[in-house]
Amino acid sequence: MEMKKRISLELRNRTPAEVEELVVDNCRTSDGEVEGLTDDFKELEFLSMVNVGLISLAKLPSLPKLRKLELSDNNISGHLETLSEKCPNLTYLNLSGNKIKGLNNVEALQNLKNLKSLDLFNCEITTLEEYRESIFELLPQVTYLDGFDQEDNEAPDSEADDDDEDEGEDGAGPTGDDDEDEDEEGEEGGEVGLSYLMKERIQDEEDDDDYAEEEEEEEKAGVKGEKRKRDAEDEGEEEDDDDDD
Repeated sequence: MEMKKRISLELRNRTPAEVEELVVDNCRTSDGEVEGLTDDFKELEFLSMVNVGLISLAKLPSLPKLRKLELSDNNISGHLETLSEKCPNLTYLNLSGNKIKGLNNVEALQNLKNLKSLDLFNCEITTLEEYRESIFELLPQVTYLDGFDQEDNEAPDSEADDDDEDEGEDGAGPTGDDDEDEDEEGEEGGEVGLSYLMKERIQDEEDDDDYAEEEEEEEKAGVKGEKRKRDAEDEGEEEDDDDDD
């Protein structure tokens, strides 16, 4: 699809002045130049033109609010002075996979005073000896080169993603350890309850035994009482018999 047509579709019934983000990746330019973009896109802050066959940026319109520009996998080799003229507020520029070969090709980026992140990954320039040191020296305003700063710390966007994953794992809500603790407490509670029930049962059995023993003693006492009574009666009868004699 041609870039002009793709941009027209991306407008989606909006005027160019209402568009803040525009992605036209994988479309095609007819002559390697930017097509379909005009100065009317004055509110544009993010523009992505990945793999569209760009050779030059000479026809890039004035985009004063543009902050992020994705130009990876094109055929741009230099003449980057257009960027500082047309997009003076760029903070992020991705030129990975282009034809950038030497330091002189990126020297024009010195005029992008707000540029914080530059990506030249998979460009021939990265094979130069002391490539990273040279770029940081040439462009002192740049903090992150190919996603890392001079101390090899990762760029903020990636760190934010990592933080999000950590929150998903360790954020609000019970963790696995808490669940284990709860399970252990539940098991301990179950053991306590079971022990209590067993004690109750044992106590009941002991009470039953005591009750049975008491009944047995009472029965024995009753039998002994009756026996004593019978013995006394028998003795009385014997005494009566003696008197009769």
